[in-house]
Amino acid sequence: MDIRKIKKLIELLEESGLTEIEIVEGEESLRLSRAAPASVAAAVTVEPAERGPEVPPLAPAIPPTVEETEPIPEGELVRAPMVGTFYASPSPEADAFVSLGQVVGRGDTLCIIEAMKMFNQIESDFAGTVVAILAENGQPVEFDQPLFVIR
Repeated sequence: MDIRKIKKLIELLEESGLTEIEIVEGEESLRLSRAAPASVAAAVTVEPAERGPEVPPLAPAIPPTVEETEPIPEGELVRAPMVGTFYASPSPEADAFVSLGQVVGRGDTLCIIEAMKMFNQIESDFAGTVVAILAENGQPVEFDQPLFVIR
């Protein structure tokens, strides 16, 4: 494109109320744009939309945990060391690693937490009796969430 044509297009853009011009000639293209003047933008007002009936806020998607609904028994808490999915047994057909009232030793496997397709065995840091299981099989758990109470 000829520079004289480009200058003429710039003058046309400035003189007119246009904010943008695009010209295509064969394989060449030119796009000129300018910002709208601040006074024009400030003069535009937006009318508030008509409000419909009030919609109550949605309930949280996460069901309340045992911790929120009932008090946690006295004892040592075994907490989730990571975010993931809690599994009480090594497979759906197998028995749970531990059950209420079961005596466990330090280092015994209590559950599995799946995180990013990795299955992590969670072991007991305490020896004693399992007095509460605070997570449900197949449910998501958060970091530091109480999982078991051992007394």
